[in-house]
Amino acid sequence: MTPRKIPMRMCLGCNEMKPKRGLIRVVHQKDGTILLDTTGKQAGRGAYVCPQLACLQKARKARRLEKAFSCKISDEIYAALESQMQSAEAGEPHD
Repeated sequence: MTPRKIPMRMCLGCNEMKPKRGLIRVVHQKDGTILLDTTGKQAGRGAYVCPQLACLQKARKARRLEKAFSCKISDEIYAALESQMQSAEAGEPHD
């Protein structure tokens, strides 16, 4: 029996390829909303970022989320994403 292939995704912050399960998915939905998808099952275009706030801030500085989703992202959305990530970091440890 062959081992299962682990899906890899690139973090938009640090540009490292990491296992998909260790990353947080940022989703751009059809109605234009952008949110963190902790389940990985939300409908919409997804981009991945490490569960560290520093990676989200690097992605913001380089406008990588805007490039991935081909749209302008407001400061309010970034602030909401950062607060969601801070509460996720405080709430549960990642493996």
